[in-house]
Amino acid sequence: MRRLPTRPLAALATAGLLAVAIAGCGTESGAPRGTAVPGDTARTIRAQKVMQLTRTHEETGMTLLEGPVFHPDGGLFVVDVTAPPGKPKVMRVDVRRKTVRAVHTDGRGAYTSAQFSPHDGRLYLTDYAHGEVVSLAPDGGDPRTFFAGEVDGARMNPDDIAFDEEGHLYVSDSRGLSEGAAHGRVVRIDRDGGKATVLADDLAATNGISFDEAYGGLWISELTENRISYLRLGEGGEVASRHIAIRVDGGIAQTDSIAVDADGNLYQGLHGRPAVVVYDRYGEHLVTVEVPARAAGLDSATNVAITPDGTRAYMTVSGPGGGYLYAFDALGKGTRQSNGG
Repeated sequence: MRRLPTRPLAALATAGLLAVAIAGCGTESGAPRGTAVPGDTARTIRAQKVMQLTRTHEETGMTLLEGPVFHPDGGLFVVDVTAPPGKPKVMRVDVRRKTVRAVHTDGRGAYTSAQFSPHDGRLYLTDYAHGEVVSLAPDGGDPRTFFAGEVDGARMNPDDIAFDEEGHLYVSDSRGLSEGAAHGRVVRIDRDGGKATVLADDLAATNGISFDEAYGGLWISELTENRISYLRLGEGGEVASRHIAIRVDGGIAQTDSIAVDADGNLYQGLHGRPAVVVYDRYGEHLVTVEVPARAAGLDSATNVAITPDGTRAYMTVSGPGGGYLYAFDALGKGTRQSNGG
């Protein structure tokens, strides 16, 4: 999740927390869906439009889709960060029938990610504006505050979530974004919500977060430095080592959320360009997934979810033209870490 235009707090709690001028990058049409385009030195995949989910909200001046995640029954859940009170903040999409229905709304939350817990099966959402993690039943009912308050003396701006195999949460805390300061953190929260621990700090607006394919470490994106770092974890879940792994040449675009497929490839969403860049675990740029943005008025591709045990991938794409799902064929099969936090 990234900076949004300033609006009154009553209209949208996150407004003014994030602000980036975004510009779309158009692509040529006519290529087969989800296939590499011959002759492109950087190898390009053209994504196909699936359906429109939202329009620009009059109350907030925009729409911003995030957090695509598959439920075990095949439903794809998506959040709209900028949805005002009364409008759907969590939606469920049937990608085969191309239908969407509202799952949850409220008068307060600004949700930037969604993940299903392997521990209790509930849907967990990060409320960036209020520094909280909340959870819902899969049908959108029974809302609960899972975690709120300060961590090591500072309130979080939680952006994305990754669950380990036992159901403990690893949260990208984007503190310092509005000031442009490197106060970002990675925070681990026990699955019962009783203990929160800072695993890494002094990060540049921590955004995307995902385990690698073997759960041996965390890939994290730092939005204001356009880089991806790797945190190798010890046996107790602590950070054993940390290094900058990939520098993303984004231009005016910035590194957003991250998904990882079964082969260990990273799908890095971009805010400010309707594209996803894909790297292998060694940092080699494999492909770029492009959206024909200028015709559709789209300028960000924030996140990716890959069908579990399949290769069909779905991107959340947004801009003045509305909020859409686009699809392409991923390089590897989907797993839990392929649902971008």
